[in-house]
Amino acid sequence: MTGVLPDKSIRQMIGIGQITATPNVLNEQLQPASLDLRLGTTAYRVRASFLAGADRRVADRLTDFTMHQIDLTGGAVLEKDCVYVVPLLESLDLPKGVAGAASAKSSIGRLDLLTRIITDRGTEFDRIPDGYKGPLYAEICPQSFSVIAKTGQMLTQIIFRQGQTVIDDDTLRALHAKTPVVSGEAMISGGLGFSVDLRPEIGTLVGYRAKPHTGVIDLAKLAHYDPKDFWEDVHTDTGWIILDPGAFYILVSREAIIIPPTHAAEMAPYLAMVGEFRVHYAGFFDPGFGWAAAGGAGSRGVLEVRCHEAPFVLEHAQIVGRLVYERMAEEPAALYGREIKSNYQGQSLKLSKHFKMD
Repeated sequence: MTGVLPDKSIRQMIGIGQITATPNVLNEQLQPASLDLRLGTTAYRVRASFLAGADRRVADRLTDFTMHQIDLTGGAVLEKDCVYVVPLLESLDLPKGVAGAASAKSSIGRLDLLTRIITDRGTEFDRIPDGYKGPLYAEICPQSFSVIAKTGQMLTQIIFRQGQTVIDDDTLRALHAKTPVVSGEAMISGGLGFSVDLRPEIGTLVGYRAKPHTGVIDLAKLAHYDPKDFWEDVHTDTGWIILDPGAFYILVSREAIIIPPTHAAEMAPYLAMVGEFRVHYAGFFDPGFGWAAAGGAGSRGVLEVRCHEAPFVLEHAQIVGRLVYERMAEEPAALYGREIKSNYQGQSLKLSKHFKMD
């Protein structure tokens, strides 16, 4: 089969030992086209972010860079602006022809919690090479808020690809003509372009900006924190805002996005040449996101935006990113928002699930 492997295939990989874990993989870790990965028992505070390199293991690099170790079994604070490496509970023994790609889960990206996967002999973040055999590690760097993390929590997810999965622009146009993938006009060039909404239909609230000095967020506590303790509202009645250097924003796309059951999508990192900002995290969109039969009528994309060195004016309808669509090897047994419970199906502007929302 060619394409992104669905939940059924991931179950088979677990059954034949291509994915192993101690303790065993849980049913709740399986998503329509991905597997959630769990934190292990120890976090290593390291001097700097690193990749293992073509001829080295992560364990060897930890010997070079570790400052101290933290026990995560009872929960522990990971401090803002520090870098940690955590061995994960899952390991891989991929067959030839199957590669992996990882991304932070939606709620983790919305906390500005930079989380990336590294591997032995790895030369890229979040990319697991064809036929990889070995352990997985999460590099974690809290950038806006210190957090409490615990063994078994799921901060990242992994998809598995077999063969050429990305569809070209002509194929995406044909898909959109048959099954619309976005509300309104489809801006297709190197994937599906999407823009920022700074003219809401009601009111002037267009986003949130992370406060610079806050308390700690316990990742286990859902619908617990008052947004006002961690976020400033961003309002405009002009259709534009000025992004401040180093600041982190939660904004929302103007378009409603749809991922049909036959496809998955990845948010591509945006090119720096378009301005002094970037949509901060690449991320995966499972089959069924925004799909009407799965409880959606198109779902807006929440944008995690960080400004670079200079203040930058962001305008309503400005293109800020693109979705790269990939074909599924076959349709998953469970769809996002239908069999798989979703916090974000049919979403608009929304903070992570850790915050109370009216």
